[in-house]
Amino acid sequence: MLFFYNNSTTEIMQSYVNNISTVEGGTHVTGFRAGLSRAIQDYAKSKDMVKGVEAITSEDVREGLVAILHAKVLAPQFEGQTKSKLGNSNVRGIVQSSTERFLKSYFERYPNVAQTIVKRVLMAAAAREASRNARELVRRKSALESGNLPGKLADCSTSDPTKAELFLVEGESAGGSAKQARSRDFQAILPLRGKILNVEKATDIKTLSNEEIRNLITVMGTNVKDSLDLAKLRYGKIVIMTDADVDGAHIRTLLLTFFYRFAKEIIQNGNLF
Repeated sequence: MLFFYNNSTTEIMQSYVNNISTVEGGTHVTGFRAGLSRAIQDYAKSKDMVKGVEAITSEDVREGLVAILHAKVLAPQFEGQTKSKLGNSNVRGIVQSSTERFLKSYFERYPNVAQTIVKRVLMAAAAREASRNARELVRRKSALESGNLPGKLADCSTSDPTKAELFLVEGESAGGSAKQARSRDFQAILPLRGKILNVEKATDIKTLSNEEIRNLITVMGTNVKDSLDLAKLRYGKIVIMTDADVDGAHIRTLLLTFFYRFAKEIIQNGNLF
């Protein structure tokens, strides 16, 4: 086998069995990929290099890989219409173990090469996860725009946002008292269940997965961050009305942090009280 990495995002693999080109790959290619992935993953973990990413996948290992693989096989069995894919099931395990064993020894003898390869693979992993997170964030934001209003919202009857007010209250008991005292014409009540998520310590995806925060964003109608549209704000005034105690102060701080990090325009526009 011979392989190296380039700056491409695709894999280039040329494989042969007994000097016969196997353009469709086969069990020898599957075994090589598995052995390469295991050797790189194990080395990265043993040297505590897996930082900033959740995990290294075989997809990451294959990004930018250029490899030539030639296997000598007794009684090869070829598959496919063009007979260009090796089908011997026992070859996979043999190639995987021999590849893994050789590379682990090689990496220990040439740590600079090993670290260069691992860093290249980690870059691919970071890019993959960033792309996945970006897609997930867009999906969650889109879901917020099309979401139904939560059942615990006691909405007001006016459809004029400049007259409408939204009170964020602490729990169902406070919500009940506020509902009795409010004017149904222009004052809406949204009870919050306990302390909301501390968005300062959470990822955007975790924040937008939190039920209480999702309810709040849906009720406001504006979406958040780059997708925020003040023209869609359903209430001209959003009032934080929590208890006058330590827990209430904490909830106010958490809510203010959320608005500052995810809906700063609402603060800047003078809609938050």
